Amino acid sequence: MDDQVTEQSYRVTADELRQFIERLERLDSEKKDIADQQKEVMAEAKGRGYDTKVMRKVIAMRKRDKEDLAEEEAVLDMYKEALGM
Repeated sequence: MDDQVTEQSYRVTADELRQFIERLERLDSEKKDIADQQKEVMAEAKGRGYDTKVMRKVIAMRKRDKEDLAEEEAVLDMYKEALGM
């Protein structure tokens, strides 16, 4: 009887594990699709004359907290001024 309970528990655990693995595999596939779409958008922007390196920086800046960004820019300006830039 203990063997049946253990075997049944294993089957449930294996099924659940398989579901997690399959979900992760689907998400990986979706992530790849999204990355491909992002590359296409960047290629289109580059084709229209936009600087994609700067666009990436703008996107990163938009993700950050405005106060942290303002503080970093102030320090950067101070350092540039000190170096005569």
